[in-house]
Amino acid sequence: VQLVESGGGLVQPGGSLNLSCAASGFDFKWFWMYWVREAPGKGQEWVSQISEDGHKTDYAASVKGRFTISRDNAKNTLYLQMNNLTPEDTAVYYCATHPTNPGRRGRGTQVTISS
Repeated sequence: VQLVESGGGLVQPGGSLNLSCAASGFDFKWFWMYWVREAPGKGQEWVSQISEDGHKTDYAASVKGRFTISRDNAKNTLYLQMNNLTPEDTAVYYCATHPTNPGRRGRGTQVTISS
């Protein structure tokens, strides 16, 4: 299983980023997928999840209405569109095949929100 995140960076408050995760080594279209994040000094936090077919999604209260998860099973790729970002969103973002097991995630992409 390989998960490779990209799209992170430094943006100002109120800005947007679109994260991607390229998946390989497993049959992506049969798995629920997750975005989780880890802020400095804090544990892993579940952010969002999406069903195998993309029809069911769910979000943490802290990001609901601002973040949108999606997937393209033909491209084995998971996405996270993040809008209206705040400094509290600063973290390393990981895509994962499990919502709580750190062993089931990629290496992450850094997202920093700062003016």
